[in-house]
Amino acid sequence: MKFGKEFACQLVQEWREAYMDYSSLKQILKDILNFQRNQTTATSSAVSVKNTKASLKRRLSLYRAFSGLTNQYNNLVNSPRKSTRDNEDEVILVSAVQNENSDGYYQTMFLMAPEQGGDNEVMFFRRLDNEFNKVLQFYKTKVEEVEKEAEELSRQMDALIAFRIKVDKPRPVVELEAAGTGIKVESSDSANVSPNKTNKGRLHMDTIQEVEMNGGENAEDESRRSKESEGKSKGSVVAQLKVLDHIRVNVEPESPVSTLKNIFKSSPDLSFSKVGLKKAEEKMKQALIEFHGKLRLLKSYSFLNLLAFSKIMKKYDKITSRHASKSYLEMVDKSYLGSSDEVNRLTERVEKTFINHFCNGNRRHGMKFLRPQAKKEKHRITFFLGLFAGCSLALIISLIISIYARDILKNPGKEQYMNNVFPLYSLFGYIVLHMLMYAGNIYLWRRVRANYPFIFGFKQGTELGYREVLLLASGLSVLALAAVLSNLDMDMDPITKQFQTLTELVPLGLVTVLLLILFCPFNIIYRSSRFFLIRCAWHCLCAPLYKVTFPDFFLADQLTSQVQALRSLQFYICYYGWGDFKRRSNNCQGSDIYKILYIIVAVVPYWSRFLQCIRRLVSERESKQGLNALKYLSTIVALVARTIYDQNRGTTWKIIAAATSGITTVYSTYWDIVIDWGLLRRDSRNRWLRDKLLLSNKLVYFVAMVVNVILRLVWMQLVLDFQAPFLHRRAMVAVVASLEILRRGIWNFFRMENEHLNNVENYRAFKSVPLPFYYD
Repeated sequence: MKFGKEFACQLVQEWREAYMDYSSLKQILKDILNFQRNQTTATSSAVSVKNTKASLKRRLSLYRAFSGLTNQYNNLVNSPRKSTRDNEDEVILVSAVQNENSDGYYQTMFLMAPEQGGDNEVMFFRRLDNEFNKVLQFYKTKVEEVEKEAEELSRQMDALIAFRIKVDKPRPVVELEAAGTGIKVESSDSANVSPNKTNKGRLHMDTIQEVEMNGGENAEDESRRSKESEGKSKGSVVAQLKVLDHIRVNVEPESPVSTLKNIFKSSPDLSFSKVGLKKAEEKMKQALIEFHGKLRLLKSYSFLNLLAFSKIMKKYDKITSRHASKSYLEMVDKSYLGSSDEVNRLTERVEKTFINHFCNGNRRHGMKFLRPQAKKEKHRITFFLGLFAGCSLALIISLIISIYARDILKNPGKEQYMNNVFPLYSLFGYIVLHMLMYAGNIYLWRRVRANYPFIFGFKQGTELGYREVLLLASGLSVLALAAVLSNLDMDMDPITKQFQTLTELVPLGLVTVLLLILFCPFNIIYRSSRFFLIRCAWHCLCAPLYKVTFPDFFLADQLTSQVQALRSLQFYICYYGWGDFKRRSNNCQGSDIYKILYIIVAVVPYWSRFLQCIRRLVSERESKQGLNALKYLSTIVALVARTIYDQNRGTTWKIIAAATSGITTVYSTYWDIVIDWGLLRRDSRNRWLRDKLLLSNKLVYFVAMVVNVILRLVWMQLVLDFQAPFLHRRAMVAVVASLEILRRGIWNFFRMENEHLNNVENYRAFKSVPLPFYYD
C-alpha cells in the first residue's frame, strides 16, 4: 500500500483537517516533475536548433541557463548569498519567526534562483511551511489541554486516595485518630484491625507517598519520597484527609431514582461508604482509560505527521535531485512536534497510576484495559453468513413454490390466514429488514470512514460489523421462513374443526426464543451489544429521567419507524391470550381496550422522543430542541387522528387526519433534510448541500432528498385509502411499514454523516467522562 493511502487510513478522522495535507503537497511535486520534463524537452529541441542556426546561440544559452543546465548565470545571481552559506549544496534556509500575534512559526527560504527551481518549488515550500505550522500549533494546543486535564485527574486521584483511607481505615490512620487528629473513630476499630486490613492500609499508605501525574516531578523525586520518615508519612495522611473537606462526591450513577432525588435536593450527600468508594473507583478508572486513549491518539498524530514530512521531503529530493530534506527534517526534529516529551511522560505516569491503583501492580492485566486489542475478523462468521443466506434463499424459493403448487392464493382460508397469522410473521420481516438496512449503513460508514463506534459510544472491540449484523439477520430469517413454511396450512381438520396446536404455537415459540436470547445473561451471541441495546431501550422508556445521549435518541428514532412491529407484539398478546388460536379467530379489533392500546402502543416511541427533546431543552438550553419536540408532538396528533379514522371512518375524521398528516409530513421532511442531514445550505461551497461531504457523487444527496420526500408521502396512503387490487389490506400495511423502514435506513446514513462532520469541524475525538469528585 502506498504511503498516501496508509496515511489516510490511520489518521484520526475527527482531526483530519489538522493533519498535514499530504495529497496537495504530492500534487505540487507532480507539477514540478511535469515542469522538469517539459524543460528537458525544450532544451533538447533548443540544442538541435543550435546546430542548424548559429544566430540563435546567445538566446539558446539563456534558455539553457534558465533550465539549470549551466552554472554561469547561477554564479552571477547567487554570488552574494553563496558567501553566507556553509555548504555549497544548500538549497533552503529554515528559520523560526516570532511575532506578537502568535507563539512563533517556521519559514523556509528557497535559496536557488527562480530560473532553477521555478515557481512550483517556491510554492511547494510555502505550502509545506503552512502545513507544518498548522500541525505544530494544533499539537501544542492539544498537549496543553491534556496537561490541564492531567492536573485535574491528579486532584481527583488525591481525593480518591483520601476516600480510600477514610473508608478502609488502615492502622496508621487509626493511630492518628487515636492521637486526636480531629477525625472521630471508635476505639474498638484500632484493636479489631485484621492483618488483611493492615496490609491493605499499608498499600494505601504507599500510594499516598506517590503524587500521580504531576508534571513537575521526576524519578528522583519519587525516590526521595520513598525514603521519608514514618512521622512525615503520618503528616501526609492528615494532609490527604483534609482534601475531603473541599470536595463533593459524584458517585451516584444517573438513574430515574437519583434524578428524582436531585430534583428535590440541591446537592448529593458526602457518603463515605464502601459502595460509594467502589462507584468512585469505577468512574476514576474509566476516566484514566479515556485519558490514556487521548494520549495514544496524540502520539499517533505526532508520529504520522513526522513520517509524512519525512516522506514528502524525500520525494522532493528524488524528483528535483536536490538535498533539501536533511536541513528541513533537522528543523522538524528540533521543533516542539519532534522533540517534546510531555505526552510520553504523561502516558507512563497514567499507566503506572492505573496499574498500581486499579490492577494491584499487574501490568499485563492493566494494559488490557488501557490498550484493548482491535477486533479481528473471523472466517467462521463469513462461512455461517453464507450458509444462512443460502438457506434463506432456498426457503424463499420453497415458500413460493408451495404457495403456487397448492394454489393458496385462491383458497377460501386465505382471508382467515391474513387476518390472524400474517401479522404474527410480519414482525420478523420488519426486524430482519431493519437489520439489513443497519448492516448496509455500517458498510457505507466504514467505506466513507465515519467514526460510528465513537459516536455511538461502543467500547473498542465490541462494536458489530456489517458481517455480524448480516449473520444475525440471516439467522433470524432462516428461523422465520422455516416457521412460515411449517405453518402454511389453510385447511383445518374436518373432524376437530381445529388447526394443529403445535404448528399454531410456532410464532409464539419463535418470539419467546428471541426474547430469551436478547436477555440471556451468558456471554454468547454478542452479549455486550445486546446489553447496550437493552440499556438504550430502557433509557428511551424512562425518558426524561436519564440524560439523553446520541445512541438513546437514535434508537428512539428507529422505534418510531417500527410502529407496526410494536403493534404486532400487541397482537401476539391478544391473539394468544384471549383469542382462539386453534381456530385462527380473535376478537381483538372489536375490543375497545384493544383499540385504545392500539393507539398508545403506536404513540409510545414518539412520546419518548418528545420527552427526550424536552430533557435536552432544559439541560442544554437549545431552542432547536423545543422545535424538535413540537415536531414529534405534531406527529403524535397525526398518528392518533389517522388511527381513529381507520377504526371509525367518517368524513370529519378523514379531514382531520389528512390535515394533521399533511402538516407533520412537511414539518418532518424539512427537519430530516435541513436539520438532521444538514443539507439545503444556500451559501455552501456545494450548492444546496453542505460545505463538506463524505460522498464524492453529489447526485446521491439529491436523490436521497427526493426519495425521502416520496416515502414521507406514503403516510398519506392510510388516509386516502389507496388500495392495490392484488394486495390484501394487511399486506398493504406491511408494504407501507417496510417502506418506512427503508426510509429510516437512508436517514440513518446521512444523519450519521452529519454528526461525524460536526465532530470533524469541532475536532471532537474524545468523549467526556464524568469525574467522581467536585472540588468547591
